[in-house]
Amino acid sequence: MSSNPIGTPIAAGAIERLRAAAGPGGALEDPSDTAPYCKSFRDGWEGRVPLVLRPQTTAAVADVVRICAEAGIGVVPQGGNTGLTGGSQPHADMSEIILSTSRLNQIRAIDIVNDTIVVEAGVVLKAVQSAAERVDRLFPLSLGAEGSCQIGGNISTNAGGVQVLRYGNMRNLVLGLEVVLPDGSVWNGLRALRKDNAGYDMKQVFIGAEGTLGIVTAAVLRLLPKPTASETAWIGLASPAAAVALLGHMRARLGETISAFELIGRSALDLLLAGVPGHEDPMSQVHPWYVLMELTSQGVAGSLNAPLADALAAALERELIGDALLAASGAQAAKLWRMRESLVEAQQAAGGSIAHDVSVPVSRIADFIARADAALAAACPGMRHCAFGHVGDGNIHYNPVRPLDWNAARLRQERARVNRIVHDIVADLGGSISAEHGVGQSRLEELEHYKQSVELDMMRSLKRALDPHGIMNPGKLLVR
Repeated sequence: MSSNPIGTPIAAGAIERLRAAAGPGGALEDPSDTAPYCKSFRDGWEGRVPLVLRPQTTAAVADVVRICAEAGIGVVPQGGNTGLTGGSQPHADMSEIILSTSRLNQIRAIDIVNDTIVVEAGVVLKAVQSAAERVDRLFPLSLGAEGSCQIGGNISTNAGGVQVLRYGNMRNLVLGLEVVLPDGSVWNGLRALRKDNAGYDMKQVFIGAEGTLGIVTAAVLRLLPKPTASETAWIGLASPAAAVALLGHMRARLGETISAFELIGRSALDLLLAGVPGHEDPMSQVHPWYVLMELTSQGVAGSLNAPLADALAAALERELIGDALLAASGAQAAKLWRMRESLVEAQQAAGGSIAHDVSVPVSRIADFIARADAALAAACPGMRHCAFGHVGDGNIHYNPVRPLDWNAARLRQERARVNRIVHDIVADLGGSISAEHGVGQSRLEELEHYKQSVELDMMRSLKRALDPHGIMNPGKLLVR
């Protein structure tokens, strides 16, 4: 490695070599071309780079990384740039390059007997879903950004989404990986095996590592049987505690057919109805909380309707719920899910929020929301409650919206204080400050504060072992 330490501008000679390594059409240098890659779509993360490289093959990625390793150049891997924590944005000192996987966009193979699909990192999630559907299979990862997020980013952040309850997060859907390591060597771990106990399971090292240990260039993903029956219900109830009790009731009666179980607070719904056109209240009567629930199975179309109706009737009799609406068509179900997906837009329309992607044990969800609401009401009078998320896995998006008398500058000023209030409660309940969005730049200091020192030491040891010169996504996940 040459003496060009991380944090210093990149030499002209290295830029020329990198441009050549990326291949024809693989380098962007004009600031107007690089700017969209340097800025996050939310929360204002922004940096500057002299180059955005878009290699088209794994070999070209390896060549780029090898040059960066020799010259001590920081590499910022980037997929669809839909992250929420600044994990794929560079710093502002022009010492790094962005390596976009957008042209690594081939579906290499589908094996319907083995129920697997091999895809490159730049394939958009929606394209993987569509490819699975064409062979009568399901790829169950489902996110609001599925039309633009890429599989490499989904793997690097261990993406979750609305169907984790039944299918698990990205870690559960990956069987094998191809990874370019920080020295430019390539690990081909594209094994389509469900059982492989021959040593350490190295793929798990890179899932959720946010590009700090290597660049995922391809993956073997699991496919599932395509559901042939589905039902969606919008359920009104009194409290998060009632939602948790309802989940237990539904699981006892409906088992693994429950694929999604989303909690939505009335205050979040009010923000949506007031700020985002095209939505309407599904129920005539107002309830303090709602659950959006989906069932799927391989049964005959319509076969889940009666079991769901019976389970809801029993829940009503037990006073677990106040009312329920069963979607009468696929179009109505899609409309309900669009409401769930539009909650982020609703917060923006209301003036912005302080987002928290936290998880606690399912049994502590109600405690968390009650304690956080009370603490913020005392500390920040006028803060508007906005909570929603995945009840089945304990992942709550707790995103209080700014008081009406705060401007954007005041919201930024108060972010650290609000984070500490919320995250102290999460830690006290045995939870995590990041459930599915990752750490990136936004949670660096908080990770240092809340993580056990022995756990941080293990993470640093792994980073030093694989990336001794610290070129992979510098200053993300671990302090730079």
